[in-house]
Amino acid sequence: MPNRLAAATSPYLLQHADNPVDWWEWGDEPFAEARRRGVPVLLSVGYAACHWCHVMAHESFEDEATAAYLNEHFVNVKVDREERPDVDAVYMNATVSMTGNGGWPMTCVLDHDAAPFFAGTYFPDQPRHGSPAFRQVLEALVEAWRDRPDDVARVAEEVRGHLRSASAGVAAPVGEEVVRDAVRRLAREYDDRHGGFGGAPKFPPSMVLELLARRVDDPEVGPLAVGLRDGTLEAMARGGLYDQLAGGFARYSVDQAWVVPHFEKMLYDNAQLLGLYARWGTPLGDRVARETADFLLRELRTEQGGFASALDADSEGVEGRFYVWTPQQLVDVLGDDDGSWAATVFHVTDAGTFEHGSSVLQRREDPEGPGAARLDGPDGVRVRLLAARADRVRPARDDKVVAAWNGLAISGLVDAARLLDDGQVYLDAAVAAADLLWRTHLVDGHLRRVSRDGTAGRHAAVLEDLGCVAAGYAALAGATGDGTWLDRARALLDDALDRFRADDGGFHDTPDTGPGAEQLLHGVARPRDPGDNASPSGLSAVLHALVAVHALTGEGRYRDAAEQALATVGTLVARAPRFGGWSLAAAAAMLDGPLEVAAVGAPGDARDALERRARRHAGAVVAVGDGVDDGIDEGGVPLLSGRGPVDGEPAAYVCRGFVCDRPVTTLSELDALLSPH
Repeated sequence: MPNRLAAATSPYLLQHADNPVDWWEWGDEPFAEARRRGVPVLLSVGYAACHWCHVMAHESFEDEATAAYLNEHFVNVKVDREERPDVDAVYMNATVSMTGNGGWPMTCVLDHDAAPFFAGTYFPDQPRHGSPAFRQVLEALVEAWRDRPDDVARVAEEVRGHLRSASAGVAAPVGEEVVRDAVRRLAREYDDRHGGFGGAPKFPPSMVLELLARRVDDPEVGPLAVGLRDGTLEAMARGGLYDQLAGGFARYSVDQAWVVPHFEKMLYDNAQLLGLYARWGTPLGDRVARETADFLLRELRTEQGGFASALDADSEGVEGRFYVWTPQQLVDVLGDDDGSWAATVFHVTDAGTFEHGSSVLQRREDPEGPGAARLDGPDGVRVRLLAARADRVRPARDDKVVAAWNGLAISGLVDAARLLDDGQVYLDAAVAAADLLWRTHLVDGHLRRVSRDGTAGRHAAVLEDLGCVAAGYAALAGATGDGTWLDRARALLDDALDRFRADDGGFHDTPDTGPGAEQLLHGVARPRDPGDNASPSGLSAVLHALVAVHALTGEGRYRDAAEQALATVGTLVARAPRFGGWSLAAAAAMLDGPLEVAAVGAPGDARDALERRARRHAGAVVAVGDGVDDGIDEGGVPLLSGRGPVDGEPAAYVCRGFVCDRPVTTLSELDALLSPH
């Protein structure tokens, strides 16, 4: 019979609804039950597209004997890390501090007050590779709980103390030299041969690339920043990390050269990379941005207008099967001539670059002349391979709508809409997603973290949700001139300032009052993680929203809050720029003014050209309007107020650092104003 997870909204939890394990969702109830029974709580954290989560589920949670042992000796709690990032953050911190590393699936064992006394990640069903079997681990924990309660209490208290003492670090200003030094530090970690930073596995460094994009014009580190950014963007787009047939990026590369990905596709990665490639300003960037935007609309958009969280790595129980090819499979679809040619273009070899003689498609160079049409034409190789691939069993989709990641998608789609030809479809999609978040996720005046099938989940938003959605709304306000989106961005930021702000001007990831102020979790530690991971931290997300809303409104309180929050992560970003790229990108924008540009005039090529040139300047806050009646109606965007065409021609108004230049009407004049003073 289904367990308690059958009523969950999370697709990950629903994957476990038929386990013989008597799972509970996170909350006060399972801890009360554990106290009544006198047993510990086993916490298992994962997410729907996690390959090793599936493996552990099959080996252990679907096994009747293992489940019986878990049910007898533990109260078992299953958490979707994407639905409850606050829970995940606290126990991942504990896991890393106790074991030296972390990841998913995450397995923690807790006392009745939710303090962990054991933590780990994946455990196999049999001892292998130096790891004990899961059943051995469980038996040792039961023995410790029963026979050594003082040791258990001591460890739990030590970990609780560590979690409570964790802080954002000593406040320090983030000035120009800190930002420049971050670029120099990144250069020392750069992979000159393959692009990206560090070794394998290699993740898309989206937020670091945003920092580099904001320093390409810096007279001291600009050439360095250009090389790091361009080398990484090209390497990712041409390797196996990128889906060369349908667009969209995989989660990470298992090797250093971006050849073999871990095949799951996450919304947060693609949303961030979409904006980066759209603003890159190269033919490759435009192609990848368009293909990625089309991937979002085709494969991740839900019926309600939002965007699903992820596509799984597996299909038919095999990782990557949907995406890889052998030379013979290419010939079977394309014929001998085109099949052999496609194998060369996509680097599909007889030996294979993946498993069992199969290869991940790469596109290390673009065919020219007739080869371009042969590859990308209406009846080209890509179209035929994509049609053949559509007959394969597709990876599963995690169709929950996460507020933060949809906020990132809105921002990325706005960039694609305003920078690519025929981009209105992307702007329409951004508006639809933004409207869904406001209609469905806003409940009793407060944002909810997730929805599914048009119904909001029960979990309150965390800080990253407020920051990413507010930033997306600010981007829409600039792209449409509609002040409604600006008012909504303000409302979310005011909630963040009211309930999430810390005494030192930084932010906690959860509120102190109202929805989401969960005392069970805060009794262990109130989450506060300012470091970026795969997506922006809550603090860095709010930083960008504060900067954008200040630029659009001129309200100083938002700038003041941004400066105070930035100082709280000064030590972190100076020491570890790879984990503070988005905060550093906000700092770079603030040091530039931020650059504010209003492009006004009758819609058409001339105004579009001015707007595009401004948007290519990373970090600029851009608003577009028609300039009718030399002003705006009440409820509009203040950055557009009083600004109209010049001598009947569309014009750009440029301000930075609270000082405005005269309006200009040509691209050369605008370029002069956008360049560093």
